[in-house]
Amino acid sequence: MLDDIIKDRIDSKKPREEGLTYMIDRLPSIDTEGIETLSPIVDMVKIYGAYPLLIPDIILEKKIGIYHKHDVQVSLGSTITEYAIIENVFERFITEAARIGIDVIEISENNRDLSLDEKEKIVNAIESKDMRYLWKIGRKDPRHQLTVEQILSRTEQSIKLGSNKVILEANEGIGVGIYDERGAVKWHLMGALTSKFPPRAFVFEAPLESQQSALIAEFGQRVNLAEVRPDLLMSVETQRRGLMSKAAYGVSYFRKDPEGGPASKFIYYIIKTKYPVEQSELIRISHLPRRTIQNAIEDLKEQGLVLEKNSLDDTRRKAYYPVLSEWL
Repeated sequence: MLDDIIKDRIDSKKPREEGLTYMIDRLPSIDTEGIETLSPIVDMVKIYGAYPLLIPDIILEKKIGIYHKHDVQVSLGSTITEYAIIENVFERFITEAARIGIDVIEISENNRDLSLDEKEKIVNAIESKDMRYLWKIGRKDPRHQLTVEQILSRTEQSIKLGSNKVILEANEGIGVGIYDERGAVKWHLMGALTSKFPPRAFVFEAPLESQQSALIAEFGQRVNLAEVRPDLLMSVETQRRGLMSKAAYGVSYFRKDPEGGPASKFIYYIIKTKYPVEQSELIRISHLPRRTIQNAIEDLKEQGLVLEKNSLDDTRRKAYYPVLSEWL
């Protein structure tokens, strides 16, 4: 119907490298006819949480077979992977996952940090079973979130380990990762991430429809989205094609000004116009107390507006830079 007026996908055929849509399957899921209809717009399905442990293998294999029949890959989430690692049954876990037809294993450090040696062993074990892996970065608990620097560091390490993309944790989409306590995107944090890595390096978990709309509106149809419910798949695809959303009208959600008190805004202005600038220079220019400046810097770092690096003259000193991003 009216096919000639619908904007084509830039990357319309699978396997896609950009514009990925990862559906979440919480069981019971869509029927076979629904899968057939939606399969062209779904790149991968993640079977939710620890559900695979509760379902008889014969049923799980049948479900995976239906997805494969329609060219949709299947992954297991990081929850079950972490459980297998903690319980020291990881080798058995990936052997069983490969046997039933799983394509991709998610790996995260939500409950415990992994050493580089452990990560390399995990990657090698997964690849030995002819499966792929995706690193997930972030924590599910809103009270214990990673800093901007930690997210950037873990992303860099994951890419060095061989991942061409990483998933950013969102859990239920409230107060976790790139989302604030209302579920809105923290654009300053997003700017900090995309100033270091291109948006295509990330798969953004976006469980809420408003989040999907905001990300598509800003990044366009090439943005990678995960945790999409089956009932929102068509909505996501129509927005990717420029229909029925703010994405069709070029609306930008980016906030360019810092939030917080006058000190934070003043320090941000100095850093933005004088960078790289050390703390001693900030004190000299602003005439503010050292403690006030330190608090302002921490506030700006939390907002994703400022990066802290070692001074070029003396590695014992820190210099501050504004986040510079094509998306800000």
